Amino acid sequence: MATVMLMHWPEVTKEQYEQARGMVRWESDTPKGAKYHVSWFDGGLHVLDVWDSQADFERFAQERLGPAVAKIGIQSQPNVTFNEVHAIYAPNPA
Repeated sequence: MATVMLMHWPEVTKEQYEQARGMVRWESDTPKGAKYHVSWFDGGLHVLDVWDSQADFERFAQERLGPAVAKIGIQSQPNVTFNEVHAIYAPNPA
């Protein structure tokens, strides 16, 4: 069942997020199970993702995102919640 991952990471800046994007390359080397990603900044980093499963996100976080975050020097942990997807509608994804 598809899963929504909602993350808030107050300490992460736009510059750090861009560093992570460059290191992890999730846009050019799509992680297994990743379906949709959107991020914004309002009191820190917010991310809304859709994954095939919570386990897929957790594997990505452990194997790819975590090591990059450590290299960047981010020491805090995000607030992450998961919920089962009820419906998805994406008529014109950018």
